[in-house]
Amino acid sequence: MSKILFVMTGADHWTLADGTQHPTGFWAEEAVAPYEAFKAAGHEIVVATPGGVVPTVDKGSLAAEVNGGQDNADRVAGVLAGMTELRQPLRLEDVRLDDYAAVFYPGGHGPMEDLAVDAVSGRLLVDALESGKPLGVVCHAPAAMLAAEKEDGTNAFAGYRVAAFTNAEETQAGLADRAKWLLQDRLTSAGVDVQVGEPWAPYVIVDRNLVTGQNPASSAPLATELLKKLG
Repeated sequence: MSKILFVMTGADHWTLADGTQHPTGFWAEEAVAPYEAFKAAGHEIVVATPGGVVPTVDKGSLAAEVNGGQDNADRVAGVLAGMTELRQPLRLEDVRLDDYAAVFYPGGHGPMEDLAVDAVSGRLLVDALESGKPLGVVCHAPAAMLAAEKEDGTNAFAGYRVAAFTNAEETQAGLADRAKWLLQDRLTSAGVDVQVGEPWAPYVIVDRNLVTGQNPASSAPLATELLKKLG
């Protein structure tokens, strides 16, 4: 079957407004649920990060309370341990889009730190969007869209309907008042049409070849929609 590119954060922290570093990385469910769906459908997964850094899982995303109990938390941790693709990522700089049938960005607060200002990732997003290939982005990973500027200086996602982690969710998570900026606000300022669903409930938006999800619970439904586009 075809190959799907996972573009993942290389950051292990998120710098807050006061300069302190909030430990983070990628959110486990947002990598595991799509990984399981894509592998079950017979696809190969390739991971890429800025500089080829081995991605760090946000330890908070392995807790029982965010995984519906300890049994599922243990299952998620087990899947992560078996994801050998995470241990030898490609350098994002070396990725050739033509090698992949689809591109997927899992979230976590990590992308707010690195992918939001990563020009290589931004160019890949512009090219993926223009190629018509299925492109999936979930939760905080739409931060990467902020670096997706076209040659005329406009954002490639301007005018697209997108789901992303909301101000309400960031507030309820306890970090909104400590953040340098909020994802929903910055995307809106860039001309992206952010659609807002109920906090923490699955919410997926499909606009052309772009499939976006609001939060961790949206990861599995997003993967389902992306697979539909792969036929």
